[in-house]
Amino acid sequence: MALGPYASFIVTSYVSVAAVVVALIVWVIMDYRRQKARLRGLEAAGAVRRSGRSAAEVQ
Repeated sequence: MALGPYASFIVTSYVSVAAVVVALIVWVIMDYRRQKARLRGLEAAGAVRRSGRSAAEVQ
């Protein structure tokens, strides 16, 4: 596959986009875990959901 004189730009662009996508996926996973931990902490402290049901009643 010949990319011509712009090969370095094309490869760099694809690598950059891949790095950004991976960084966003990692950030979303970390944020999800942080939010779940925060929710568990709130429920352990006695906070209830707006619907008035606790997590145990929903399941």
